[in-house]
Amino acid sequence: MSALSALVIDNRCVCLHISRNHSQESAKKVTHGMSAKRKQTIGVIFGGRSVEHDVSIVTGHQIMRAFDRERYEVVPVFITRDGKWYTGEPLLELDNFRDEEVISYRGVHSAVLSPSVQHHGLIVNPISGRLQRSEVKRLDVVFPAVHGSHGEDGTLQGLCELADIPYVGCGVLASALANDKAMTKSVLQAAEIPVIDGLTLTRDSWLDDREGTVARIAEALGYPVFVKPATLGSSIGVARADDENALTLAIDIAASFDRHLIVERAAVKAVEINCAVMGYGDDMQASVLEQPVSWEEFLTYEEKYMRGGGGMKSAERIIPAPLDEALTARIQQTAVSAFRAVGGHGIARIDFLYDESTDQVYLNEINTMPGSLAFYLWQETGLSAGEVVDKLVSLAGSAYADKRRNTYNYQTSLINLTASRGLKGVKGSKAGGSV
Repeated sequence: MSALSALVIDNRCVCLHISRNHSQESAKKVTHGMSAKRKQTIGVIFGGRSVEHDVSIVTGHQIMRAFDRERYEVVPVFITRDGKWYTGEPLLELDNFRDEEVISYRGVHSAVLSPSVQHHGLIVNPISGRLQRSEVKRLDVVFPAVHGSHGEDGTLQGLCELADIPYVGCGVLASALANDKAMTKSVLQAAEIPVIDGLTLTRDSWLDDREGTVARIAEALGYPVFVKPATLGSSIGVARADDENALTLAIDIAASFDRHLIVERAAVKAVEINCAVMGYGDDMQASVLEQPVSWEEFLTYEEKYMRGGGGMKSAERIIPAPLDEALTARIQQTAVSAFRAVGGHGIARIDFLYDESTDQVYLNEINTMPGSLAFYLWQETGLSAGEVVDKLVSLAGSAYADKRRNTYNYQTSLINLTASRGLKGVKGSKAGGSV
Protein backbone atom coordinates (compact mmCIF):
# COMPACT_ATOMS: atom_id res chain seq x y z
CA MET A 1 0.00 0.00 0.00
CA SER A 2 1.43 3.41 -0.88
CA ALA A 3 0.37 7.03 -1.25
CA LEU A 4 1.67 10.27 -2.74
CA SER A 5 1.78 13.53 -0.84
CA ALA A 6 3.81 16.73 -0.75
CA LEU A 7 5.97 18.69 1.67
CA VAL A 8 6.46 22.48 1.43
CA ILE A 9 9.99 23.66 2.25
CA ASP A 10 11.02 27.28 1.80
CA ASN A 11 7.93 27.84 -0.38
CA ARG A 12 8.93 24.94 -2.62
CA CYS A 13 6.80 21.87 -3.09
CA VAL A 14 8.77 18.66 -2.52
CA CYS A 15 7.23 15.45 -3.83
CA LEU A 16 7.28 12.51 -1.47
CA HIS A 17 6.36 8.86 -1.52
CA ILE A 18 4.94 7.07 1.47
CA SER A 19 5.03 3.30 1.60
CA ARG A 20 4.06 0.77 4.21
CA ASN A 21 6.51 -1.97 5.11
CA HIS A 22 3.84 -4.64 4.89
CA SER A 23 0.24 -4.75 3.80
CA GLN A 24 -2.51 -5.05 6.36
CA GLU A 25 -3.03 -8.57 5.08
CA SER A 26 0.51 -9.61 6.04
CA ALA A 27 0.06 -7.91 9.41
CA LYS A 28 -2.97 -10.09 10.05
CA LYS A 29 -0.85 -13.17 9.45
CA VAL A 30 1.45 -12.14 12.28
CA THR A 31 -1.48 -11.96 14.68
CA HIS A 32 -2.55 -15.47 13.88
CA GLY A 33 0.92 -16.92 14.40
CA MET A 34 3.15 -19.02 12.21
CA SER A 35 2.06 -21.74 9.86
CA ALA A 36 0.91 -24.95 11.50
CA LYS A 37 3.54 -26.76 9.44
CA ARG A 38 6.34 -25.69 11.75
CA LYS A 39 6.89 -24.75 15.35
CA GLN A 40 7.13 -21.15 16.42
CA THR A 41 10.60 -20.26 17.65
CA ILE A 42 10.49 -18.38 20.96
CA GLY A 43 13.59 -16.76 22.39
CA VAL A 44 13.30 -16.52 26.19
CA ILE A 45 15.75 -13.96 27.55
CA PHE A 46 16.64 -14.11 31.26
CA GLY A 47 19.35 -13.17 33.74
CA GLY A 48 20.77 -9.74 33.04
CA ARG A 49 22.72 -6.91 34.64
CA SER A 50 20.26 -6.43 37.46
CA VAL A 51 20.06 -7.00 41.20
CA GLU A 52 17.10 -9.24 40.32
CA HIS A 53 19.34 -11.53 38.23
CA ASP A 54 18.61 -14.69 40.24
CA VAL A 55 14.85 -14.06 40.28
CA SER A 56 14.97 -13.65 36.50
CA ILE A 57 16.66 -17.03 36.05
CA VAL A 58 13.84 -18.71 37.99
CA THR A 59 11.15 -16.83 36.05
CA GLY A 60 12.82 -17.61 32.72
CA HIS A 61 12.86 -21.33 33.45
CA GLN A 62 9.25 -21.32 34.63
CA ILE A 63 8.31 -19.69 31.31
CA MET A 64 10.36 -22.13 29.23
CA ARG A 65 8.86 -25.09 31.08
CA ALA A 66 5.33 -23.81 30.39
CA PHE A 67 5.66 -24.01 26.59
CA ASP A 68 4.30 -27.03 24.72
CA ARG A 69 7.38 -28.40 22.95
CA GLU A 70 5.16 -29.98 20.29
CA ARG A 71 4.16 -26.48 19.16
CA TYR A 72 7.13 -24.32 20.11
CA GLU A 73 10.89 -24.42 19.78
CA VAL A 74 12.22 -22.69 22.88
CA VAL A 75 15.59 -20.97 22.59
CA PRO A 76 17.17 -19.99 25.94
CA VAL A 77 19.08 -16.71 25.92
CA PHE A 78 21.03 -16.10 29.13
CA ILE A 79 22.60 -12.74 30.03
CA THR A 80 25.31 -12.93 32.68
CA ARG A 81 25.63 -10.54 35.59
CA ASP A 82 28.21 -8.58 33.62
CA GLY A 83 26.08 -8.38 30.48
CA LYS A 84 27.41 -11.17 28.24
CA TRP A 85 24.88 -13.10 26.13
CA TYR A 86 24.80 -16.88 25.63
CA THR A 87 22.54 -19.54 24.18
CA GLY A 88 22.55 -23.34 24.00
CA GLU A 89 20.75 -26.48 25.17
CA PRO A 90 22.38 -26.69 28.65
CA LEU A 91 20.75 -23.35 29.51
CA LEU A 92 17.34 -25.03 29.37
CA GLU A 93 18.03 -26.87 32.64
CA LEU A 94 17.72 -24.90 35.88
CA ASP A 95 19.91 -27.40 37.74
CA ASN A 96 22.86 -26.37 35.57
CA PHE A 97 22.69 -22.88 37.08
CA ARG A 98 23.81 -24.25 40.45
CA ASP A 99 27.23 -23.99 38.84
CA GLU A 100 28.44 -20.42 38.34
CA GLU A 101 30.37 -21.69 35.31
CA VAL A 102 27.27 -22.73 33.38
CA ILE A 103 28.44 -20.67 30.40
CA SER A 104 31.46 -22.97 30.04
CA TYR A 105 29.29 -26.05 29.51
CA ARG A 106 29.67 -27.88 26.23
CA GLY A 107 26.98 -26.65 23.85
CA VAL A 108 26.78 -23.12 25.28
CA HIS A 109 27.76 -20.44 22.76
CA SER A 110 28.07 -16.67 22.87
CA ALA A 111 25.27 -14.82 21.13
CA VAL A 112 23.84 -11.37 20.47
CA LEU A 113 20.37 -10.21 19.51
CA SER A 114 21.01 -8.37 16.28
CA PRO A 115 19.36 -4.93 15.96
CA SER A 116 19.34 -5.38 12.18
CA VAL A 117 16.08 -6.43 10.55
CA GLN A 118 18.05 -8.60 8.09
CA HIS A 119 18.89 -11.07 10.88
CA HIS A 120 15.58 -11.09 12.77
CA GLY A 121 17.10 -13.00 15.64
CA LEU A 122 20.30 -14.16 17.32
CA ILE A 123 23.78 -14.18 15.88
CA VAL A 124 25.40 -17.23 17.49
CA ASN A 125 29.20 -17.12 17.88
CA PRO A 126 29.31 -13.50 16.64
CA ILE A 127 33.10 -13.37 17.00
CA SER A 128 34.06 -16.66 15.40
CA GLY A 129 37.50 -18.08 14.92
CA ARG A 130 38.94 -20.64 12.52
CA LEU A 131 37.21 -23.52 14.30
CA GLN A 132 33.81 -21.85 14.59
CA ARG A 133 31.34 -20.25 12.26
CA SER A 134 28.77 -17.58 13.04
CA GLU A 135 25.18 -18.53 12.40
CA VAL A 136 21.83 -16.74 12.58
CA LYS A 137 19.05 -18.20 14.71
CA ARG A 138 15.83 -16.58 13.56
CA LEU A 139 13.25 -15.88 16.26
CA ASP A 140 9.54 -15.56 15.68
CA VAL A 141 8.90 -13.98 19.10
CA VAL A 142 11.13 -12.73 21.93
CA PHE A 143 9.91 -13.41 25.46
CA PRO A 144 11.75 -11.06 27.85
CA ALA A 145 12.03 -12.46 31.36
CA VAL A 146 14.58 -9.98 32.71
CA HIS A 147 13.42 -8.20 35.86
CA GLY A 148 14.38 -4.62 36.64
CA SER A 149 17.36 -2.85 35.11
CA HIS A 150 18.41 -3.51 31.51
CA GLY A 151 15.34 -5.60 30.78
CA GLU A 152 12.05 -4.59 32.37
CA ASP A 153 12.88 -0.89 31.99
CA GLY A 154 12.34 -0.59 28.23
CA THR A 155 15.93 -1.14 27.11
CA LEU A 156 15.43 -4.73 25.96
CA GLN A 157 12.11 -3.77 24.38
CA GLY A 158 13.88 -1.05 22.42
CA LEU A 159 16.34 -3.60 21.04
CA CYS A 160 13.44 -5.78 19.89
CA GLU A 161 11.85 -2.75 18.23
CA LEU A 162 15.06 -2.08 16.28
CA ALA A 163 15.28 -5.74 15.29
CA ASP A 164 11.58 -5.67 14.26
CA ILE A 165 10.85 -8.85 16.22
CA PRO A 166 7.51 -9.31 18.04
CA TYR A 167 8.01 -9.47 21.79
CA VAL A 168 5.90 -10.31 24.81
CA GLY A 169 4.81 -7.63 27.23
CA CYS A 170 4.74 -3.86 27.41
CA GLY A 171 6.34 -1.57 24.86
CA VAL A 172 9.27 0.77 25.43
CA LEU A 173 7.37 3.67 26.99
CA ALA A 174 5.11 1.64 29.28
CA SER A 175 8.04 -0.52 30.42
CA ALA A 176 10.23 2.49 31.22
CA LEU A 177 7.39 4.35 32.88
CA ALA A 178 6.18 1.51 35.11
CA ASN A 179 9.77 0.70 36.06
CA ASP A 180 10.12 4.17 37.62
CA LYS A 181 7.95 4.41 40.74
CA ALA A 182 8.15 8.20 40.86
CA MET A 183 7.02 8.65 37.25
CA THR A 184 4.31 6.03 37.72
CA LYS A 185 2.92 8.03 40.63
CA SER A 186 2.68 11.16 38.48
CA VAL A 187 0.82 9.36 35.70
CA LEU A 188 -1.55 7.60 38.10
CA GLN A 189 -2.33 10.84 39.91
CA ALA A 190 -3.18 12.44 36.56
CA ALA A 191 -5.51 9.50 35.90
CA GLU A 192 -7.12 10.06 39.34
CA ILE A 193 -5.96 6.68 40.67
CA PRO A 194 -5.14 6.96 44.41
CA VAL A 195 -1.49 6.50 45.43
CA ILE A 196 0.32 6.84 48.75
CA ASP A 197 1.68 10.32 49.56
CA GLY A 198 5.41 10.54 48.93
CA LEU A 199 8.44 12.60 48.01
CA THR A 200 11.17 11.96 45.46
CA LEU A 201 14.83 12.80 45.82
CA THR A 202 18.10 12.13 44.08
CA ARG A 203 21.31 10.66 45.41
CA ASP A 204 23.10 13.96 44.70
CA SER A 205 20.55 16.03 46.63
CA TRP A 206 20.83 13.59 49.53
CA LEU A 207 24.62 13.79 49.62
CA ASP A 208 24.50 17.59 49.33
CA ASP A 209 22.05 18.16 52.20
CA ARG A 210 21.39 15.14 54.38
CA GLU A 211 20.03 17.02 57.40
CA GLY A 212 17.81 19.28 55.31
CA THR A 213 16.41 16.30 53.40
CA VAL A 214 15.56 14.41 56.60
CA ALA A 215 13.85 17.49 58.01
CA ARG A 216 11.83 18.01 54.82
CA ILE A 217 10.66 14.37 54.83
CA ALA A 218 9.69 14.48 58.51
CA GLU A 219 7.69 17.69 58.02
CA ALA A 220 5.90 16.51 54.87
CA LEU A 221 5.23 12.85 55.72
CA GLY A 222 5.98 12.24 59.39
CA TYR A 223 6.96 8.77 60.62
CA PRO A 224 6.93 5.91 59.80
CA VAL A 225 7.90 6.06 56.14
CA PHE A 226 9.13 3.60 53.51
CA VAL A 227 12.26 4.34 51.47
CA LYS A 228 12.58 2.73 48.04
CA PRO A 229 14.94 2.87 45.07
CA ALA A 230 12.75 4.29 42.29
CA THR A 231 13.58 1.69 39.64
CA LEU A 232 14.10 -1.58 41.49
CA GLY A 233 11.73 -4.43 42.29
CA SER A 234 11.59 -7.55 44.46
CA SER A 235 11.70 -5.33 47.59
CA ILE A 236 15.47 -4.92 47.14
CA GLY A 237 16.75 -1.80 48.88
CA VAL A 238 13.34 -1.13 50.50
CA ALA A 239 13.27 -0.29 54.21
CA ARG A 240 10.87 1.10 56.78
CA ALA A 241 12.04 4.02 58.92
CA ASP A 242 10.39 4.94 62.24
CA ASP A 243 12.75 7.73 63.22
CA GLU A 244 15.51 10.02 61.96
CA ASN A 245 18.36 7.53 62.45
CA ALA A 246 16.52 4.74 60.66
CA LEU A 247 15.58 7.13 57.84
CA THR A 248 19.21 8.17 57.33
CA LEU A 249 20.32 4.54 57.16
CA ALA A 250 17.46 3.56 54.83
CA ILE A 251 18.25 6.37 52.39
CA ASP A 252 21.95 5.45 52.40
CA ILE A 253 21.05 1.85 51.52
CA ALA A 254 18.55 2.81 48.81
CA ALA A 255 20.99 5.32 47.31
CA SER A 256 23.52 2.54 46.81
CA PHE A 257 21.09 0.86 44.37
CA ASP A 258 19.64 3.84 42.48
CA ARG A 259 20.22 7.55 41.95
CA HIS A 260 16.48 8.25 42.15
CA LEU A 261 14.71 7.49 45.43
CA ILE A 262 11.15 7.68 46.67
CA VAL A 263 10.00 8.12 50.27
CA GLU A 264 6.39 7.27 51.08
CA ARG A 265 4.15 7.65 54.09
CA ALA A 266 3.64 4.22 55.64
CA ALA A 267 0.05 2.99 55.44
CA VAL A 268 0.28 1.32 58.85
CA LYS A 269 -3.18 -0.22 58.91
CA ALA A 270 -3.23 -1.32 55.27
CA VAL A 271 -2.93 -4.85 53.91
CA GLU A 272 -1.35 -5.74 50.59
CA ILE A 273 -3.63 -6.95 47.81
CA ASN A 274 -2.28 -8.00 44.41
CA CYS A 275 -3.95 -8.49 41.05
CA ALA A 276 -2.57 -9.62 37.68
CA VAL A 277 -3.77 -8.11 34.39
CA MET A 278 -3.38 -9.49 30.88
CA GLY A 279 -4.54 -8.23 27.50
CA TYR A 280 -4.20 -5.68 24.72
CA GLY A 281 -6.18 -2.54 23.94
CA ASP A 282 -9.79 -2.75 25.06
CA ASP A 283 -9.56 -6.47 25.78
CA MET A 284 -8.11 -6.69 29.29
CA GLN A 285 -8.63 -9.45 31.85
CA ALA A 286 -7.99 -9.20 35.59
CA SER A 287 -7.07 -12.23 37.71
CA VAL A 288 -8.38 -13.23 41.10
CA LEU A 289 -6.88 -11.24 43.97
CA GLU A 290 -4.30 -12.41 46.47
CA GLN A 291 -3.39 -11.24 49.94
CA PRO A 292 0.28 -11.99 50.70
CA VAL A 293 0.95 -13.02 54.30
CA SER A 294 4.00 -11.28 55.70
CA TRP A 295 5.75 -11.77 59.03
CA GLU A 296 7.66 -8.50 58.49
CA GLU A 297 6.36 -4.92 58.07
CA PHE A 298 6.33 -5.55 54.32
CA LEU A 299 6.87 -8.47 51.97
CA THR A 300 10.65 -8.88 51.82
CA TYR A 301 12.80 -10.51 49.14
CA GLU A 302 13.27 -13.53 51.42
CA GLU A 303 9.52 -13.96 51.89
CA LYS A 304 8.82 -13.58 48.18
CA TYR A 305 11.42 -16.02 46.91
CA MET A 306 13.31 -17.92 49.62
CA ARG A 307 10.66 -19.48 51.85
CA GLY A 308 10.20 -22.75 50.02
CA GLY A 309 11.67 -22.08 46.56
CA GLY A 310 9.84 -21.86 43.26
CA GLY A 311 9.80 -18.08 42.89
CA MET A 312 6.87 -15.88 43.85
CA LYS A 313 4.49 -18.84 43.91
CA SER A 314 6.22 -20.11 47.06
CA ALA A 315 5.37 -17.04 49.15
CA GLU A 316 2.59 -17.45 51.69
CA ARG A 317 -0.68 -15.93 50.51
CA ILE A 318 -4.44 -16.14 50.69
CA ILE A 319 -6.11 -16.75 47.31
CA PRO A 320 -8.67 -15.45 46.68
CA ALA A 321 -8.14 -12.49 49.00
CA PRO A 322 -10.77 -12.36 51.79
CA LEU A 323 -12.64 -9.33 50.39
CA ASP A 324 -16.29 -8.88 49.50
CA GLU A 325 -17.40 -8.96 45.86
CA ALA A 326 -17.82 -5.21 45.51
CA LEU A 327 -14.33 -4.41 46.81
CA THR A 328 -12.81 -7.21 44.71
CA ALA A 329 -14.44 -5.81 41.57
CA ARG A 330 -13.27 -2.27 42.44
CA ILE A 331 -9.65 -3.37 42.80
CA GLN A 332 -9.77 -5.42 39.59
CA GLN A 333 -11.20 -2.48 37.65
CA THR A 334 -8.59 -0.13 39.13
CA ALA A 335 -5.86 -2.57 38.07
CA VAL A 336 -7.13 -2.55 34.49
CA SER A 337 -7.48 1.25 34.48
CA ALA A 338 -3.95 1.71 35.82
CA PHE A 339 -2.47 -0.65 33.23
CA ARG A 340 -4.18 1.32 30.49
CA ALA A 341 -3.07 4.63 32.05
CA VAL A 342 0.61 3.71 31.61
CA GLY A 343 -0.05 2.39 28.09
CA GLY A 344 0.53 -1.22 29.09
CA HIS A 345 -0.24 -4.42 27.24
CA GLY A 346 0.74 -8.04 27.64
CA ILE A 347 0.92 -8.84 31.34
CA ALA A 348 1.49 -7.14 34.68
CA ARG A 349 1.01 -7.72 38.38
CA ILE A 350 -0.36 -4.65 40.12
CA ASP A 351 0.11 -4.31 43.88
CA PHE A 352 -2.33 -2.41 46.08
CA LEU A 353 -2.62 -1.37 49.70
CA TYR A 354 -6.09 -1.49 51.27
CA ASP A 355 -6.88 0.50 54.40
CA GLU A 356 -10.01 -1.01 55.90
CA SER A 357 -10.43 1.83 58.42
CA THR A 358 -10.97 4.32 55.59
CA ASP A 359 -12.08 1.86 52.88
CA GLN A 360 -9.36 3.37 50.70
CA VAL A 361 -7.46 1.47 48.02
CA TYR A 362 -4.02 2.78 47.04
CA LEU A 363 -2.03 1.56 44.06
CA ASN A 364 1.47 0.71 45.26
CA GLU A 365 3.36 -0.65 42.24
CA ILE A 366 3.02 -1.90 38.66
CA ASN A 367 5.25 -4.84 37.70
CA THR A 368 5.39 -5.30 33.93
CA MET A 369 7.43 -8.50 34.25
CA PRO A 370 6.09 -10.07 37.45
CA GLY A 371 8.01 -12.77 39.28
CA SER A 372 6.90 -16.25 38.19
CA LEU A 373 4.79 -14.41 35.58
CA ALA A 374 1.97 -14.49 38.17
CA PHE A 375 1.22 -18.08 37.03
CA TYR A 376 -0.23 -18.85 40.47
CA LEU A 377 -2.85 -16.08 40.10
CA TRP A 378 -3.85 -17.13 36.60
CA GLN A 379 -4.09 -20.75 37.70
CA GLU A 380 -6.69 -19.72 40.30
CA THR A 381 -8.44 -17.72 37.56
CA GLY A 382 -8.71 -20.85 35.40
CA LEU A 383 -5.68 -20.59 33.09
CA SER A 384 -2.80 -23.06 33.12
CA ALA A 385 0.79 -21.88 32.71
CA GLY A 386 0.74 -23.21 29.14
CA GLU A 387 -2.40 -21.23 28.34
CA VAL A 388 -0.85 -18.08 29.79
CA VAL A 389 2.27 -18.24 27.61
CA ASP A 390 0.10 -19.14 24.58
CA LYS A 391 -2.00 -16.04 25.14
CA LEU A 392 1.03 -13.82 25.70
CA VAL A 393 2.59 -14.95 22.42
CA SER A 394 -0.72 -14.22 20.69
CA LEU A 395 -0.86 -10.76 22.31
CA ALA A 396 2.70 -10.11 21.12
CA GLY A 397 1.48 -10.86 17.61
CA SER A 398 -1.44 -8.44 18.02
CA ALA A 399 0.85 -5.63 19.18
CA TYR A 400 3.28 -6.35 16.33
CA ALA A 401 0.52 -6.37 13.71
CA ASP A 402 -0.80 -3.09 15.08
CA LYS A 403 2.66 -1.55 14.86
CA ARG A 404 3.09 -2.69 11.26
CA ARG A 405 0.09 -0.58 10.30
CA ASN A 406 2.29 2.49 10.94
CA THR A 407 4.17 4.17 8.10
CA TYR A 408 7.95 4.19 8.55
CA ASN A 409 9.22 4.70 5.00
CA TYR A 410 8.78 8.41 4.24
CA GLN A 411 10.60 9.22 0.99
CA THR A 412 10.99 12.77 -0.31
CA SER A 413 13.09 14.74 -2.79
CA LEU A 414 14.52 16.79 0.10
CA ILE A 415 18.08 15.43 -0.19
CA ASN A 416 18.31 16.13 -3.94
CA LEU A 417 16.83 19.60 -3.43
CA THR A 418 19.22 20.43 -0.57
CA ALA A 419 22.24 19.02 -2.42
CA SER A 420 21.45 21.16 -5.47
CA ARG A 421 21.20 24.43 -3.54
CA GLY A 422 23.82 23.71 -0.84
CA LEU A 423 23.49 23.81 2.93
CA LYS A 424 23.49 27.60 3.37
CA GLY A 425 19.80 27.65 4.15
CA VAL A 426 19.98 24.92 6.76
CA LYS A 427 19.31 26.13 10.28
CA GLY A 428 22.47 26.26 12.34
CA SER A 429 24.87 26.17 9.37
CA LYS A 430 27.88 28.46 9.17
CA ALA A 431 28.81 30.83 6.36
CA GLY A 432 30.21 29.09 3.32
CA GLY A 433 27.81 26.17 3.60
CA SER A 434 29.74 24.10 6.20
CA VAL A 435 27.88 22.68 9.15
